[in-house]
Amino acid sequence: MAYRNKVALVYLLGFALDLVNMFAASIAYPDISQQLHASVTQLAWIGNAYMLGLILVIVPSVWLTQLFGEKRLIVLSLTLFSVASLCVAQATSIEALIGYRLLQGLGGGLLIPVGQAMAYRHFPIRDRARLTSVILLVALLVPALSPALGGWMVEALTWRWVFYANLPLTLLTLLLAVCWLQPDPPAQPVLPMTYRRIRAGAANMGRLFKSPLLQVAMLTYLFIPGIFIGTQLVSILYLHQLGFSATQTGMLMLPWALASALGITLSRYQFNRLGPKPLLLLGMSAQAAGIALLPQIDSSSIGLPMALYAVMGFGGSLCSSSAQNTAFIDIAPEHMGHASALWNLNRQLSFLLGPALMMALFGTLTAITSTSHAFALCFAIGGALTLVPLVPVLRLDTSRVLALLAP
Repeated sequence: MAYRNKVALVYLLGFALDLVNMFAASIAYPDISQQLHASVTQLAWIGNAYMLGLILVIVPSVWLTQLFGEKRLIVLSLTLFSVASLCVAQATSIEALIGYRLLQGLGGGLLIPVGQAMAYRHFPIRDRARLTSVILLVALLVPALSPALGGWMVEALTWRWVFYANLPLTLLTLLLAVCWLQPDPPAQPVLPMTYRRIRAGAANMGRLFKSPLLQVAMLTYLFIPGIFIGTQLVSILYLHQLGFSATQTGMLMLPWALASALGITLSRYQFNRLGPKPLLLLGMSAQAAGIALLPQIDSSSIGLPMALYAVMGFGGSLCSSSAQNTAFIDIAPEHMGHASALWNLNRQLSFLLGPALMMALFGTLTAITSTSHAFALCFAIGGALTLVPLVPVLRLDTSRVLALLAP
């Protein structure tokens, strides 16, 4: 196997761990709420604490890479992540669980930016769309399978096994990282992280952020996946109220995944021909429609929720794939480390702020209106927020993007 493929596989396994901890964990929220007596706000912080840990450790990721080396940093991160996963599974209070989730995020937060920078650095620009499509294939398979498996674990065992299940994949990734990744070069003197160096790093990221393509890609990723994840959390509570079991709710991610595959395929084969604009417009329109129609679900049939999850999956994955393809088009290889850190910081902010916003919105609405109206208003607002990137996307210069993609 080519070395670049080994690097990509280690990165993809780390990415899969991140996704498992977002999607499989959420399916256990109703049972965690009952056993640990957690409120809606505390349930939201099960995910938010994990995302906060990811964000806090991504900020110094470039400096930490220079200090420890890429391989050492990935090995250390996986070790801390495995210990934190075990602690989460054994938590006896909601406060302890939230604290261990923060530690889990700190452990896993470097897997994606460091691994992504390594992977993209080893792939030429023309091949990165193919790499992105594989990344997003993982991004749809894991959310599709992990909630269904997590739902089965909750019903057949306990919610704790959703977190115990992290350990085999974490240990496999750790083994491959130790065996496959090339040794780090001899350590170079690394200046301490002074205020001046922090400013210099922030300035480098600021210069990268001046790229119109990166701006639009980040704005799209900030709203599209984040709002979907937040909507999914609210919809889990909605479906639970309607009488759907944990397994039924988890199975809804299967049509989401199938439709997501279609969206990713469309982006993979049409991005270099059409550019990002038409793909992003189609994707955000589909996701907004799917979210807005969620209040039409009732307990009589599983067909409508499956169809709406499929629509959201197609739209969200089409946007995510096209946005990630767009983000690094005009980024030089020597700036890929900072660009990857900036992209993943934005990604984790999306996954933190989207669920926090939607759960806080739902909690606020339930205090001022009936629960059924709160669900309907929450989904309507979620659909509207999905369309926030619309104007910047319309301003994209398609001819410039196609020129950059030309061989």
